Amino acid sequence: MSNSHDTSAPSKRVKHESPANHYLSYIISILLTMLAFAVVLYGDLDRSFILIFIVSLAIVQAVIQLFFWMHAKERGHLFPLIFIGGGAIVALTGVITAVYWVWW
Repeated sequence: MSNSHDTSAPSKRVKHESPANHYLSYIISILLTMLAFAVVLYGDLDRSFILIFIVSLAIVQAVIQLFFWMHAKERGHLFPLIFIGGGAIVALTGVITAVYWVWW
């Protein structure tokens, strides 16, 4: 009778994340959202500054969610990251083209 389990090879242990990373990313996301609301409620700032600031906060929040909630920082996620980056480039090109087409 042969044993199908190979006991001579070291077993790989899966490293589980602690919930602290998820709590931290959730708190950061809430703070970024509150900051965006505060900037809009303040109202005395330049409109273009508010727009650039909110878009910057949205990008930071998307990156935080990508790396903490979607586990993009782990091994083996190179191709999904490449495709996400390619999609972001295509989307940004489409937005720039639409803005240029409408405003000029």
